[in-house]
Amino acid sequence: MLYYIFRLLDQFGISGSHMWSYISFRAILALILALMISAWFGEKFIKYMKRKKIGESARDVSIDPFGVEKKGVPTMGGIIIIVSILVPVLLLGRVRNTYLILMVVTTLWLGFLGFLDDYIKIFRKNKDGLKGKYKIVGQVSIGFIVGLVLYLSPDVVIRENVTVQKQNQEVVIKHNQEATKSLKTTIPFLKNHNLDYSEIMSFCGKYKTAAGWILFVVMTIIVVTAVSNGANLNDGMDGMCAGNSAIIGVALGILAYVSSHIGYASYFDIMYIPGSQELVVFICAFVGAMIGFLWYNAYPAQVFMGDTGSLTIGGIIGVCAVIIHKELLLPILCGIFFVESLSVIIQTQWFKIQKHRGKKVRVFRAAPIHDTFRKLDSQLAPDCRYLLKGWPHRPFHESKITIRFWIVTIILAAFTIITLKMR
Repeated sequence: MLYYIFRLLDQFGISGSHMWSYISFRAILALILALMISAWFGEKFIKYMKRKKIGESARDVSIDPFGVEKKGVPTMGGIIIIVSILVPVLLLGRVRNTYLILMVVTTLWLGFLGFLDDYIKIFRKNKDGLKGKYKIVGQVSIGFIVGLVLYLSPDVVIRENVTVQKQNQEVVIKHNQEATKSLKTTIPFLKNHNLDYSEIMSFCGKYKTAAGWILFVVMTIIVVTAVSNGANLNDGMDGMCAGNSAIIGVALGILAYVSSHIGYASYFDIMYIPGSQELVVFICAFVGAMIGFLWYNAYPAQVFMGDTGSLTIGGIIGVCAVIIHKELLLPILCGIFFVESLSVIIQTQWFKIQKHRGKKVRVFRAAPIHDTFRKLDSQLAPDCRYLLKGWPHRPFHESKITIRFWIVTIILAAFTIITLKMR
């Protein structure tokens, strides 16, 4: 909104109004504004929720030795995050940008899905919340919509990076002058650095392009669903998901910026994506909202984000990565989310297999994996055998676990950026 107002003022020669054309100016302003809104609105929200006595009614003490202390803590804090993201974005972003519209729709869609889950848990007194199949349908739906829009929209184009070797053996990276629709995505560690979905489907012959787009839409659905659920599982300790997401957001912001700047895109030998600079504004607002939310969510938490926040956060990360053609970097960047999800799958599936044999056997002391590090021996089921019962050797306080998970995410984020130059 303000972008268009100041662009109009710039036409009349109003001093300073040209600043709004700089993506760096609007992005930093979005970060600051999101942080301020999150801090101010967060305090109001927490007081309101406490006044209405809306908070955590029960926690499973068997997996959370601090559960008793956390009863009554306001939840649904994801509303703080969503408001803190959308207000700066709508004020400072170019709201007619297709990529920005997709990010806003994703935020509202998954925010509403998470809100339904929290509402059922709190007001309907159903601790299971929204049925899992409905969550999956909601996640798959937004993934399908995003993939379809990226396929159909004429504004969604790239300028492919091409390696040119001159006569003096100098290698130069150039970008095609013509912007085209493309099924290519950045892949780490390979010299070519691009993977074409249509080439994967080359066995379809003359229909390989159409089949490639189908594969791309399916990939988008998988990415959005997987990252959204991974963030949801990671939200189990004070500040855990918010801190990890802020770090991931910084890395995504860097990737979005270099993808939208033809000079940096040439330097890193990645495709140039016109219009993706508006994602930098969105991601900066996202990071600001996460940092502001941490003010109240850090140990001891004054508010929980709930599924309203965690599902939204994961969806934002997944959709942003797909838009900038960096979804194949997510297993590295979101390594913590990936391990959390994998630990739950291993734990549940192994238990089911052994149960059919008449045994009670678990792999980890608890799942998701972060709960393993705080599980007390006295909290283990006496009639169950644990394959990794002796790991870790002693439980840790959740604040130590959270900070160590942040450190791991920082390392993974740095490594993700480095992969752009690793061939």
